[in-house]
Amino acid sequence: MPDWPIALRHATVQDMVAVIRLIEEAAKWLRDKGTDQWAKPWPSRAGRDSRVLASLRQGKTWIGWDNGIPAVTITADPEDDPYWPQEFLRDRAVYVHRLVVGRPYKGAGLGAALLDWAGNSGRRDYGARWIRVSAWTTNLGLHAYYRRQGFSACGFHPDDGYPSGARFQKPTAGLRAPGKALFTER
Repeated sequence: MPDWPIALRHATVQDMVAVIRLIEEAAKWLRDKGTDQWAKPWPSRAGRDSRVLASLRQGKTWIGWDNGIPAVTITADPEDDPYWPQEFLRDRAVYVHRLVVGRPYKGAGLGAALLDWAGNSGRRDYGARWIRVSAWTTNLGLHAYYRRQGFSACGFHPDDGYPSGARFQKPTAGLRAPGKALFTER
């Protein structure tokens, strides 16, 4: 049983094993659900791990702990995402990558709360007008999740092998603060 609230803090390079473990546990769960998302690391294990490590070193990744157990991770990046077209890059945005909620914590609204937290933090810290995500192209359930969270579809990245080509965004103005104490920022 989770011990709420989860302690959210900047992840460090020492947290890489925990972040990768959350991703790999989610990949197994996704396979069991019949989606090809994260069926194999993209473009390779080394490439995925390199991106994770770079985000950790740049201070863009956060991890939530539940009494020493990694519960959730999120990467919030204020830099323009090269997979989004120029016309979107006119407005400042925060780009969310690798939002992963551990299976024991699913269904509590932790992912939705962290999305709003990332958007609110991006607005406060960088003047971001949008929170944006690139979702796995073929995971229609994930697309529906983002729509339920108030995101609008913004088309697809041209198919050049990039697997997260479905783009979604929502304005940071008017985002709600997390309702119940699911996590505390440390």
